[in-house]
Amino acid sequence: MIFDIALFIIGLFLILVAAELFTNGIEYLGHRLQVSQGFTGSVLAAVGTALPETILPIIAILFFADNAGHEIGVGAILGAPFMLSTLAFPLIGITALIAYLLKRRELGLNIEADTLRRDTIFFLFAYSIALFIVPYENHTLRIFTAIFLVILYIIYVIITLKSESSEMEEVEHLYFLPKSQNPPTFLIIFQVIVALSIMIFGAHLFVHGLETLSHLVGISPLIFSLLIAPVATELPEKINSVIWIWKNKDVLAIGNVSGAMVFQSTIPVSFGIIFTQWDITGLAFVSGVFAIVASFIALTSSFITKKLVPFGFTIGIIFYIVYIYLVIKQF
Repeated sequence: MIFDIALFIIGLFLILVAAELFTNGIEYLGHRLQVSQGFTGSVLAAVGTALPETILPIIAILFFADNAGHEIGVGAILGAPFMLSTLAFPLIGITALIAYLLKRRELGLNIEADTLRRDTIFFLFAYSIALFIVPYENHTLRIFTAIFLVILYIIYVIITLKSESSEMEEVEHLYFLPKSQNPPTFLIIFQVIVALSIMIFGAHLFVHGLETLSHLVGISPLIFSLLIAPVATELPEKINSVIWIWKNKDVLAIGNVSGAMVFQSTIPVSFGIIFTQWDITGLAFVSGVFAIVASFIALTSSFITKKLVPFGFTIGIIFYIVYIYLVIKQF
């Protein structure tokens, strides 16, 4: 028991440390490439901070298939969009409201409306396909569906790269060479590779501990991974976004979450569609529906006024609370 908890904690710690290293390296690379703030937040930072919850289900499905690995994998895949839309977005809204009450900033979020709407629409389209349209009885058609979702993400990246956005804001020093203003490119890439390696090892420990603990607690590995794993692995997005909102870097904060939602609804989902049965039912299906509804509310608020966006984001937490109630009621 103690050993399994230790593996769980050590794995989580390694995942979060690696995510911070990876994000720092990716952001520094984006700054060097002189790409826009929108692209850095929605693609580079989003992919970097999304890696923990992406690698975790891959490790679970590939290496723990005989021990509820598929349930953990599918739960982590579905849990990521759910947590982003019902917890990460609300944290942005709540942070903005608190900062406003403390007179640290204005009420409205300084969003790039086109960026937020593009990200959310791509997410709603891709995730709706994953939940409602995937022909899970036919493996060949599932492969074509997965390929379509990957192509959709590539299209999204290209559109984001070409879209107008503000220039990149100040970036941190590279962690592997903090005193240098101009680290060599190979060191930036090396930091990214090291971070990815640590993340894979940490995910392996995390999944092993998660699987054992779910059996000890008596909760389905699917539900356990839907609620517990994403809360932990989404910490990079949540923490980064809260800090960015506090510093009035709203475009990076929102793009970090909305871009991660697009990534999570295409790349990990494609993997799950191919390598699992992908027969989404029960509370797993409910989590997906809640994610879509919460995101649609956030999207709608962006068409009204910037002052309502924090409230539109915050409403999503209601779905998270209701979902926890449904889980407790069932188990």
